[in-house]
Amino acid sequence: MTSRSLTPLLKRLVAGCAVFCGTLALSTPAYALNPSDTSVQMFRWKWNDIAKECTNWLGPKGYGAVQVSPPHAAPNLGFWYDMYQPVNYTVLNSAMGTEAQFQTMVNTCHAAGVRIYADVVVNHMAPNSGTATDGSTWNANTLTYPFFSGNDFHANCAIQDGDYGNPGNQSGVRNCRLVGLIDLATETTYVRTQVKNYLSKLLNMGVDGFRFDASKHMQPADLQAFVSGVAQTTQAGEAVWVTHEIIPDGNVNRADYFSSGTVNEFKFTYAMRETFRGTNGNQLSQIRTYMGTPGNWGGTWGFIDSPKATVFVNNWDTERSGDSLIASNFTGITNDTQGSKRYDLANVFMLAWPYGHAQVHSGFRFTNKDQTNPSASPFDASGNPLINVNWDFIHRWGNVANMVKFRSTTSGQGVGNFINGTTNQIAFSRGNKGFVAINNEFAAWNATFQTGLPAGTYCNVIQGELNAANSGCTGASVVVNSSGQATLSIAANGGSVVPAVAIHANQKVTGGGDTTPPSVPTGLVKSNVTSSAATVSWTASTDNVGVSLYKVLRNGTQVTTTAYTSFTNTGLSAATTYSYTVSAHDAAGNGSAVSAPLSIATLAAPAGCQVKFTIANANTVSGQNLYVVGNQTALGNWTPASGFALVIQGSGANVPWTGTATLPVNTAIQYKYVKWNGSTAVWESNQTTASGNREVTTPASCASPVLRSDGNFKF
Repeated sequence: MTSRSLTPLLKRLVAGCAVFCGTLALSTPAYALNPSDTSVQMFRWKWNDIAKECTNWLGPKGYGAVQVSPPHAAPNLGFWYDMYQPVNYTVLNSAMGTEAQFQTMVNTCHAAGVRIYADVVVNHMAPNSGTATDGSTWNANTLTYPFFSGNDFHANCAIQDGDYGNPGNQSGVRNCRLVGLIDLATETTYVRTQVKNYLSKLLNMGVDGFRFDASKHMQPADLQAFVSGVAQTTQAGEAVWVTHEIIPDGNVNRADYFSSGTVNEFKFTYAMRETFRGTNGNQLSQIRTYMGTPGNWGGTWGFIDSPKATVFVNNWDTERSGDSLIASNFTGITNDTQGSKRYDLANVFMLAWPYGHAQVHSGFRFTNKDQTNPSASPFDASGNPLINVNWDFIHRWGNVANMVKFRSTTSGQGVGNFINGTTNQIAFSRGNKGFVAINNEFAAWNATFQTGLPAGTYCNVIQGELNAANSGCTGASVVVNSSGQATLSIAANGGSVVPAVAIHANQKVTGGGDTTPPSVPTGLVKSNVTSSAATVSWTASTDNVGVSLYKVLRNGTQVTTTAYTSFTNTGLSAATTYSYTVSAHDAAGNGSAVSAPLSIATLAAPAGCQVKFTIANANTVSGQNLYVVGNQTALGNWTPASGFALVIQGSGANVPWTGTATLPVNTAIQYKYVKWNGSTAVWESNQTTASGNREVTTPASCASPVLRSDGNFKF
């Protein structure tokens, strides 16, 4: 969700806020992930379609993650922004699919090496009244929601235009209603608990990170409480990725939010629009002046430091407001794919420039800025993608997709050999790993460039890539001489081809010419050892051309390949000793011998699993308490008097009850909620399960509590 900024570059972004939901992950699969430096925003894509894209395209092309639209229950209004109006965080049935489909998508994408980041909206709830996508009802007039009521919201006041900017009114921005949305009191214990339950549910499903919508409309301390109150690592053993949507307005201090995550750097989005369009006197050749350079970021525009930035050429909000370059907005405003390739070029620059975490936006074409996603599938009857028909598939545009591995190949390299032709032409190298030249001029650029790369023939990934034999390119190639120079003729902008050249070390034509293997990996060490996972790290190998990947073997059998110098192996057995070795390989297929072995013994399995139960609308009366009664000793073995007692969260007959019980791991649990006054038991009605009971199977290991948000007591 966005809000009003008083800068000349930013108009009001009125739609959008985000939430995420999750279900219980019953097992922890073993999977290796792509480098994490590039993700794709797949806006309003359905879960089943994202799963298919992870397997068929995103994983093989090296994308590190997908940022998915909010999975919580919301109104179904027929507008793109309805999913940014949450109703229920406990049930993940949304316009994009069911909770089960969401879980399948997470598992499928992980198997393809792709993380899942969830867009989450926790600043507010939906206005008006109605029935949400999960079947639950709400009424904003009476402040009645499945898990929230009157005391959980701020007073009814509206954010005013004058609250933004300097001096502004920060209290109004954070405590009043954004475009009529009902503002949650995120500073209260109860609201914070509900949000943390939601985040934990998603993490237990395998979600790897979060984008917090409308962060500047919440106190930094509230967001810090959310993030610090849930698991800090993912199922793959990585730190949970967090970014905040904060539009600069002269009032908000973005650095206040750094303690809980990165920040969407909208100044990058504005700079791409201004420099590639050449408006307001801004020039592409001066981009270093505006942004700064590696180790000295900031520049004249005041960019935040690179490790704290998440960047994109556009997102769903800016594409509709006009605050960015535009690809799929056909409402009549300037579209940067029509008669020009500047939108493509800006994405090439973003993926080549070593600043921030890069996000590609992939959505759908529209002729009315409020319209929702197409009902038509992104694929034809044979499963082939329908690119630029209804869905734009920007993540599949060749010049964009092939730059993802350029970014990971050049990771950690600085910027050198920066030159410009005209003010609309720039070129630079990335250490000895990559080189890019961008021609945003409506005339060809003919010049000899210093690439910084070793001599050889490389594929221009803007137009193609290596063939299967590494003996040639599917598109254009570039010859680098012994001095590291390449003489190029780059087409003018405005034609049918994207006027850019990008080459990198892992797209060098070898055809069997390179027969030198990389050095053997050394220095294997272990870390983060648990009962079911362990991380293996090693010292990088060297190669005459460049190391493409490492193969990790466990007990002599390959378990993964990775471009990184570490790997977290999940799904291991408790109290078991494993032997790991690593070999290094280059693009020509040469491989080193395996390393010296590293022995790792996993820890003993935990004695039990923490399971948090939550139930609401039990309609208890004075003297009654609520219990979980089931087939385990901790749940009373079906005896209400010995059941697990829950604690009421507030006052009233229908507020939630919660409690955390310790139950056996890897065990099928059956239970019901029971109202008990010491002598009389009122049992829930039967569920739709075969047993008639509520059912859950605890995982083999519990890194964080299992959340059972069971909705309402069943009468």
